[in-house]
Amino acid sequence: METFETKPEQWGSSLRVIFPKHIVEKQHLTPNKKIVVCVLNQTATENARKSVGMLKLKRSTQEILDHGDEETDES
Repeated sequence: METFETKPEQWGSSLRVIFPKHIVEKQHLTPNKKIVVCVLNQTATENARKSVGMLKLKRSTQEILDHGDEETDES
């Protein structure tokens, strides 16, 4: 899987995206070869990055891990 940032270009009444050469070569892309494209707009990506670390827990991460270890030991 490869990821890259780009801006769609107007192409008639549609939009097109041009793939970087290194990705085309690495993934052996050719005309008419089916691929899957996942589109994430800038806002969705920025919101995901901002939300990391926002969850405030009552216990520290280490306490949660230790509790998980205790439950595993009891099994």
